[in-house]
Amino acid sequence: MSVKKEGMRPPNIIFIIADDLGYGDLSCYGQKKFATPNIDRLASEGMTLPTHYAGSAVCAPSRAVLLTGLHPGHAPIRDNREIAEVGLPFPEGQQPLPEGTLTLPQLLKKAGYVTGAFGKWGLGPVGSTGDPARMGMDRFFGYNCQAVAHNYYPTHLWDDSRQIALNNPKFPANQKLPPGVEPSDPRVYAGFTGNDYAPDLIAEQARRFIRENRNRPFFLFFPTTVPHLALQVPEDSLREFAGKFPETPYPGGRGYLPHRTPRAAYAAMVTRLDREVGRMLDLVQELGLDNDTIIVFTSDNGPLYGELGGTDTEFFNSAGGLRGRKGSLFEGGIRVPCLVRWPGKIRPGTKSERVTGFEDWVSTLLELIGQGKYIPKNADGISFAPTLLGKRQKERAFLYREHAGYGGQQFVRVGDFKLIRERVNLGPKDSRKPGEWELYDLRKDPNESMRIDSAPAQVARLAALARRQHTPSPLFPMRTLDRGAVGS
Repeated sequence: MSVKKEGMRPPNIIFIIADDLGYGDLSCYGQKKFATPNIDRLASEGMTLPTHYAGSAVCAPSRAVLLTGLHPGHAPIRDNREIAEVGLPFPEGQQPLPEGTLTLPQLLKKAGYVTGAFGKWGLGPVGSTGDPARMGMDRFFGYNCQAVAHNYYPTHLWDDSRQIALNNPKFPANQKLPPGVEPSDPRVYAGFTGNDYAPDLIAEQARRFIRENRNRPFFLFFPTTVPHLALQVPEDSLREFAGKFPETPYPGGRGYLPHRTPRAAYAAMVTRLDREVGRMLDLVQELGLDNDTIIVFTSDNGPLYGELGGTDTEFFNSAGGLRGRKGSLFEGGIRVPCLVRWPGKIRPGTKSERVTGFEDWVSTLLELIGQGKYIPKNADGISFAPTLLGKRQKERAFLYREHAGYGGQQFVRVGDFKLIRERVNLGPKDSRKPGEWELYDLRKDPNESMRIDSAPAQVARLAALARRQHTPSPLFPMRTLDRGAVGS
C-alpha cells in the first residue's frame, strides 16, 4: 500500500512525545481539572488511538523502541542507564545506542527528508555512537542528558554538537527546603528558578526548523520534557491556576525540587505545552503545509506514582483509572494517549481500538509516505497505515513488552488477553521470589483487578510466546529470566 502519488510532495512528519504524561492528562482523554484545547484539536481533526502502548515504562528505552522499530525484547536500550555506570568518557548522558543501529531518521533521510530533534535525547552523548547526528538527525537542539533535564532552568543546552550557555544560575535539581522556613512563603523558592526556561527555547528552535524547511519534506521529532519533574514553570503560567486547587507545599526530596503550589504547577506545565502545540499547528497552517503534514502526539510512558516530586496523579486522575504508573508494565504505566492528524487523509473525529505500539511507527510512517521499501526486514512493528486511512486491517498477532528496571517485568497481549509477570530481574541480594504469571481480560477488566486463574492452558501458551520474544542483552541483563530461574 502506498499513499504518495507520482509528482506529489511527500508529507512532513511532526512527532511530539510528552514526558510522563498520563493516559488521563488530556481533556480529550477525560481530564477535568485543566484543559488541553490545542492537543484536543488533533483528536477532533484526526484519529484517536485509545489502545496505544509506549515502547517501555521509562524514558530512554521507550524512545529506543520508537526510533528502531524493535520491541523491548530486541531493542538495544532496555532501561535508563547513566553514562557513569557505563564507564565511557563523557561528562553527561546515558547508555548510547550502539554503532550500526538503524533508526527512523536515517531511513527518512534515504527518502529525501531533512530531520531534526528538539527536546530530550537520552540515547547517547554528543560524540558517542548514540550522538543524535550519528543516529540520523540533521539538527538537534535541547537536552542531551536526561538527568540534566530534571531542571527546566539548566545552565546549558546542546545546539548540535555545541554546548551553549543559558542565562540561569547554577543550582542542584535535588534540593529540599532548609529547616525552619515557612513553606508558603514564595521567597524561599527563589533559588529554584532562572531566566531562560528551556522548553520555550526548544520550542522556538523547533518552529524555526519548520520555517527553514517548509519547501522540502521534513521530520520534526519533538520529545519534550514536559511534564516530567521537577515542577517548574514561569510565573505567567502559574498565575493562571493560582488558588484553583487545594495545595500543600512540596518541600523537595527524592531527587526533585520543592514547589509551593505543586498541583497548580503541574496543570500549568501541561497547559503551557498545549499552547506550544497550538503554535506549531498555527505555523503549519500559516505556511500552507496543513494538508502536507502528519502530526502525531503521544507520551513516552505513564504518570508518576502518588505524590512523587510533588506531582499528584491521584488528584488529576492522570492514569485515567488504569492500574500502574511509570516504571510498571500494568496499563497505567505503559498505555498512553495517542492522536494522529493528517487533513485530507485521516478522517476527522475518528477512533480506532486497534492495539498499536511504539515499534509500529517506523513501518507505519514509511508506508504513509510511500516508502515502504525502506522498512527494515527485522522490524518488529506492524504498519497500521491502513487503519489510519480508514481501511480494514486484521488484528495483530501479539504485542510484547519487557522492562529490565523496577525488578524486571514482562507482558504479552493477544487480543483482549494480557499475561504479565513481575520480578524477573532480581539482583543477587534480593530475597524476593520471582513473580507468577497473571492473566487478565482487558475488555472486561481494563483496570487489571480480576486475575483469571481458570485458564492454565492459555497461560502456558501465552507464556511460551513471551519467552520466545526475549533475546538476552549483555548491556541490560534480565538476570532471573536469563538464567532460567523463572518458571514458564
